[in-house]
Amino acid sequence: MSGDARRLLIVHHTASPTLQEIFEAVRRGATTDEIEGVEVVTRAALHATAVDVFEADGIILGTPVNIGYMSGALKHFFDTIYYPCLEETRRLPYALYVHGNSDATGAVRAVESIAAGLGWQQVHQPLTVIGAPTKDDLSACWELGATVAATISPA
Repeated sequence: MSGDARRLLIVHHTASPTLQEIFEAVRRGATTDEIEGVEVVTRAALHATAVDVFEADGIILGTPVNIGYMSGALKHFFDTIYYPCLEETRRLPYALYVHGNSDATGAVRAVESIAAGLGWQQVHQPLTVIGAPTKDDLSACWELGATVAATISPA
């Protein structure tokens, strides 16, 4: 990547084969050859740090729904980065994908609330996949990844 490349960070908790399939579709969209000048970096939510966020020009968050809420791993990520990133990452473009077996409203609301508190800018509507992902769901995941990458692309 050249010096003017932008960095897209994908922070995810991929705890099942279904979430792996969704994550891979998002990553394929973010790394499509049609978008130039974007380096995609992935971090498991339990290992992502404030430094990762500081170095990012955009972020995609991915989580399963656990007991009506985001995963504990994604919550840990937010607990770790919230105050260090509070002033430094305002207006950071972000998007969210969520997988659940039924209702994902609570997980989406929780992530949106924290991201709003950080001052991050939502650049794609939250993507919710319920149950086994369909071909249309996976296409929407690809689109989410490509949209965020295109949003931060210097080209």
